[in-house]
Amino acid sequence: MKAFVFEGPVQTSWRDVPDPGIKDAADAVIRVDAVTICGTDLHIIKGDVPEVTPGRVLGHEAVGEVMEVGSDVRSVRPGDRVLVSCIASCGHCRFCRENRYGQCQGGGGWVLGHLIDGTQADYVRVPFADLSVHPLPSAVDSHDAVLLADIFPTAYEVGVLNGHVRPGDTVVVVGAGPIGLATIVTAQLYTPGRIIAVDLADSRLAAARAMGADATVNAAEGPEKLVEDLTEGLGADVVVEAVGVPEAFEMCTRMVCPGGRVANVGVHGKPAALHLEDLWIKDVTITTGLVDTYSTPLLLRMMADDRLPSSSLVTHRFELEQMEEAYDVFSRAADTGALKVVLGGPQHTTVVRA
Repeated sequence: MKAFVFEGPVQTSWRDVPDPGIKDAADAVIRVDAVTICGTDLHIIKGDVPEVTPGRVLGHEAVGEVMEVGSDVRSVRPGDRVLVSCIASCGHCRFCRENRYGQCQGGGGWVLGHLIDGTQADYVRVPFADLSVHPLPSAVDSHDAVLLADIFPTAYEVGVLNGHVRPGDTVVVVGAGPIGLATIVTAQLYTPGRIIAVDLADSRLAAARAMGADATVNAAEGPEKLVEDLTEGLGADVVVEAVGVPEAFEMCTRMVCPGGRVANVGVHGKPAALHLEDLWIKDVTITTGLVDTYSTPLLLRMMADDRLPSSSLVTHRFELEQMEEAYDVFSRAADTGALKVVLGGPQHTTVVRA
């Protein structure tokens, strides 16, 4: 089969690799029908995630059709259309029993495109299929559903829920890429007083306004002063870091109010300064986290009921074999206006059995 392979820092290729097969009784092999590219993939290619070794097939988000299952798999069968979660769960370790699947100690967690071959390929082997894939209702389009593999649960769990967004809060989202935009969408479920989006790209700020941000500001034009002015000098109740660079994180800690929360979502490849000389007295909570995807069934129900805006996040569509072109467009988002790029062939729908 063809797959997009990490060959080393700043080196990738779309090339032939062996087809995957069932290795463990809990596995499923999925034919990939729709796949997308994550900002984390760009971090990997830069060399920010050293656990990813040369020869690894990238990707951790997909929608596809079950082709084969191991003998222990009970929840899906060949022919089912499914969402492949970015997180696998053994279901038995301490952390899985606490719904903290991202910290799975039994062979799960973030493994696809990280520790085992991922989804940016014709086929993918998914471990622990009973807990790591979700049957899709026919009402949900594949190109929308793939956004539930990572960005929506990540934004909701690591940004909104970790940040404890509450009614009336001032929420600042630093980074208006796909994760930041999904944070803006899901934060609105909790009726904050205002949402302020910060980014360097005017096209992404326009997208943030379209997704529900009440105010936007270019990161080069004084976002801290705007937040100060809008909050009568107090700062924001919740600040979400959705970039993954030290400057963005440090900006977040300067914009949070006393008693406020900073929720870091971005993937960081370099150290950031933590100015405790300023923060120790402010009663500030800082959270970090890898998504657990426990919210995926809820978000999937919301999407099926047309209560989760998603289509406007997909700005570019490609065929699977156009992977290298898609990466180029996605990596130059400031020039191309790319938000989420989705690759895949003709769509199909399958009614999920009762």
